[in-house]
Amino acid sequence: MFYHLLKYVLLGPLLRLAFRPRIEGLEHVPDSGPAIVAGNHLSFADHFLMPAVLKRRITFLAKAEYFTGPGVRGRLTAFFFRSAGQIPVDRSGKEAGQAAIREGLGVLGRDELLGIYPEGTRSHDGRLYKGKVGVAVMALRAGVPVIPCAMIGTFEAQPPGKVIPNIHPVVIRFGEPLEFSRYAGMENEKAVLRAVTDEIMYAILSLSEQEYVDEYAAVVKAGQAAQGTKERRFPRAPLS
Repeated sequence: MFYHLLKYVLLGPLLRLAFRPRIEGLEHVPDSGPAIVAGNHLSFADHFLMPAVLKRRITFLAKAEYFTGPGVRGRLTAFFFRSAGQIPVDRSGKEAGQAAIREGLGVLGRDELLGIYPEGTRSHDGRLYKGKVGVAVMALRAGVPVIPCAMIGTFEAQPPGKVIPNIHPVVIRFGEPLEFSRYAGMENEKAVLRAVTDEIMYAILSLSEQEYVDEYAAVVKAGQAAQGTKERRFPRAPLS
């Protein structure tokens, strides 16, 4: 109930008024039945902008830190995520990954939309990073389509570390559903999972037109921190 209050009364109208997002390809999101919406992840605002423009409810697998942050801001963030029915995911360790997959399959088993960011974390510099194979595992086990999605302009609107967003034009672009029934029963094959994930990431890349990095974002960010390297930012060209 609070999800719909946020979307239609409290937060959704404010987001649409402030960012005036241009929506493309919304017809590719099915009106019913289970599906995965897999997108790039550039900003904290992504969690709110995409649900605001979808006709259906979508449940995201969100990092557990959003539910345990300190102070007033942390409590407000946790309140919003819990009230919107989002699922906390512990991203540390193999068992944590399996728990996330179980939670995601539960959402799909209820014939709902599942939102996931295959990169596993926000891009710290605006580029698109290598996807983790959890999205492929869920797509193959549940036998559901994957709708690629590109958030464009949200990095400039609210880059990492910025609390108050900039007013910046945003485009939310959905691509044609990707169907992987040809790999049915092969969800334990590492090569298949990598191929499916790479196909999903390529579809996202085609929509977003970001620079692609064939490494995991968390690994690159950790390496930069260890070396004391200042993060480079790769803003997009102005939207047409």
